[in-house]
Amino acid sequence: MSDSFAFTDLPPARVQRVDRGLVTVLTEDGPLRVSLGADLLDQMAKDSTAGPCTGDWCLLRAWPDGPVTLESVLPRGPSIRRAEVGGSSREQVLAANIDVAAVVVGLIPEPVIGKLERMLALAWSSGAQPAVVLTKADLVPDAEQIAEDVRSAADGVPVIVVSSVTGQGIAEVRALAGADGTIALLGSSGTGKSSLVNALVGTEVLGTQRIRADGRGRHTSVRRELVLLPGGGAVIDTPGLRGVGLIDAEEGLASTFGDVEALVSQCRFRDCAHTSEPGCAVRAAVDDGTLSVRRLESWHKLREEMRVMAARQDERSRAELLKVWRRDSKAHRKPRGGAS
Repeated sequence: MSDSFAFTDLPPARVQRVDRGLVTVLTEDGPLRVSLGADLLDQMAKDSTAGPCTGDWCLLRAWPDGPVTLESVLPRGPSIRRAEVGGSSREQVLAANIDVAAVVVGLIPEPVIGKLERMLALAWSSGAQPAVVLTKADLVPDAEQIAEDVRSAADGVPVIVVSSVTGQGIAEVRALAGADGTIALLGSSGTGKSSLVNALVGTEVLGTQRIRADGRGRHTSVRRELVLLPGGGAVIDTPGLRGVGLIDAEEGLASTFGDVEALVSQCRFRDCAHTSEPGCAVRAAVDDGTLSVRRLESWHKLREEMRVMAARQDERSRAELLKVWRRDSKAHRKPRGGAS
């Protein structure tokens, strides 16, 4: 290779944010804006999840005429993944290489437990340690009472009550990251994620908006961004999630509904539908008040959603295989050029 085409491979860097084909990465020398390499663009054309995501570790290449390109994404550790918005069975990666998946919920209006359970299933499915952060404690008189209700639906998950105004609970959230861990914040718009990031950093690094008269927050974040924390560690702020489609989340669902899953194992019949079958331990728990009807219905709803999503994935895989088979068959039938 001639010197004019020589390049230099740089040390691994971490993706801070992605903006329409340009990526901001954190290197040993500070932030750097880079474009995507040709081989990576080829991979992304075949698999949307191959592209860089906030939190990814990646390999860079410096070219002699100045540009730096992101050539490949290193294998991911625990990551937040959901089905693309719109009911598609395609997967979207929201944040990568995280240690804690923190579900952020505002205390005003009062949390919807069914929605919280869905978010927890997503958090558990990431492979990271889930946590629940209840924000805006300074706006309600019964924050701890609400937190107890949340803990009953988040068995085994830390639930931290915070106020970005008074500083309550901020140190507890900061401790989740430790010296070099990464926390991903997940939640709907207006739950106070950006304000929480600012409180964790100790200064305003992300824009915020004033709370509405009804206590609800306003949509602020428009992209996923990794922010370094003083003393080590990082936090990833994400835009508000309007919908959370669960994909390949069986283990996450089992962890979220551990009480229901334990009852399922006690049913008389292995294929029990937990509706009216004899010897159903789940229905018996509902009848004696041990298990709430609301929680059982939430479990049924999420299980059915995942069943439908799995069927869509299978259908899409079959369609893609058929497309490849037809293309290969057409290539084999094509006459060889030139007469003998």
